[in-house]
Amino acid sequence: MCGIVGVVSQTPVNQLIYDALLLLQHRGQDAAGIVTQLGRKFFMHKAKGMVRDVFRTRNMRALPGNCGLGQVRYPTAGNAYSEEEAQPFYVNAPFGLVLVHNGNLTNAQALKQELFQTDHRHINTESDSEVLLNVLAHELEKATRGGPLKPADVFAAVRGVHARVKGSYAVVALIAGHGLLAFRDPYGIRPLCFGHSDGNVMVASESVTLEGTGYHVERDLEPGEALFVNLEGDVHTERCASNAALKPCIFEYVYLARPDSTINGISVYQARLNLGTTLAKRVISTVPPNAIDVVIPIPESSRPSAMELARLLGLPYREGFVKNRYVGRTFIMPGQAVRKKSVRQKLNVIGSEFKGRNVLLVDDSIVRGTTSREIVQMARDAGARKVYLASAAPPVRYPNVYGIDMPTPDELVAHDRTVEEVRQIIGCDALIYQDVEGMKQAVGSLNTALAGFDASCFDGVYVTGDITADDIARLNAGRPQDEEGDTDTSRLALPNAQES
Repeated sequence: MCGIVGVVSQTPVNQLIYDALLLLQHRGQDAAGIVTQLGRKFFMHKAKGMVRDVFRTRNMRALPGNCGLGQVRYPTAGNAYSEEEAQPFYVNAPFGLVLVHNGNLTNAQALKQELFQTDHRHINTESDSEVLLNVLAHELEKATRGGPLKPADVFAAVRGVHARVKGSYAVVALIAGHGLLAFRDPYGIRPLCFGHSDGNVMVASESVTLEGTGYHVERDLEPGEALFVNLEGDVHTERCASNAALKPCIFEYVYLARPDSTINGISVYQARLNLGTTLAKRVISTVPPNAIDVVIPIPESSRPSAMELARLLGLPYREGFVKNRYVGRTFIMPGQAVRKKSVRQKLNVIGSEFKGRNVLLVDDSIVRGTTSREIVQMARDAGARKVYLASAAPPVRYPNVYGIDMPTPDELVAHDRTVEEVRQIIGCDALIYQDVEGMKQAVGSLNTALAGFDASCFDGVYVTGDITADDIARLNAGRPQDEEGDTDTSRLALPNAQES
């Protein structure tokens, strides 16, 4: 997952894009980058790290111009440790293009060969975003044939991209001297919306980015739709994909997005409340409410679900864990043994909320199970009599190929295991999962215009219809590997979405 933003304004945009990226920081902490345009020249700064660490005053002064774009990166493909793979990416023809991308191309390897052998274009990194940029550049060159650029040419190029590219992609690009282009894949898997303020236009991954910078949210881009904004701020839109259908990633609502965002007409916060409602029914069928003394969320995304569950069951809701937001990098000195970060460095228990009680812990989802196991043990060490664990999401049984760093099947605790087997591994007294159909109904009821969801990590159904077991193995082989001592990007290390 990544966060992207683009702006066409009548005033300098460097500070505005910086502020927007801070509002998207929860979507990626690995790297950040900004490009601005002055005249026909691009100015770029990008590096590994959080937004506040990547951009200093001297960097901001070197980003002049009234239009630009930016990205925060959480790597799901390519090399997570290469500065070169921080975005934006740039090519000098046609016109000059820079691009930021949120998502994951499932046919990137085939496209690389096609670009080299047929389009005669060179790819210099392992990033699928560079592949996407070069496909767009080639299609734009075909559409213009050396002539002046018109909006119709831009939309023809996007149609060419849709015909060639598979997977998930929300894209913002700048075309030197002409304007800003944004488009979304034919299933709308990854989010993208746009809005305006006094004639200025912004596109971004989440509505909170626009609201937090004083912009009025117009709407989400439709699946397969492209938006072109010229340098005067005139907006042109067109649906560029045939057979488009809105099937967004349901994990955006479960965990990824900020709770104060609205995505595809659905309030993320309300979606999480609804998940708590359906989860409460599952809890009642497994553990009698009178056997539970207190409901405690595992920070941060599970809070709305936990609060609604507690309200419906008539149980006290308490905070039992305090998150340390300042866990930094682990440095390994020569001769030191390799030391893995413990969950206890990221969370501390409030012992009085556990001692002598039967506690129901609520998490947004359970992926590997290692964190859940340690948290359950922390609750026991704090004196809990019984520890029950409820997940607002169903069992994660399959890898995600559309831009979320879900592990290989062997790393997923629920893959090929029963709920009882997972319970034994985690060590809780009862384990309650959300139901897949209940999850889809809880979120989907908030916008009946949706054609469905990508819930592939839960049900194994990949909405693009082109994913085989061989594809999953190949894509997992390209996943970034953890590097000991590097910045911790696990779920518990992410900033609080409401405080990032």
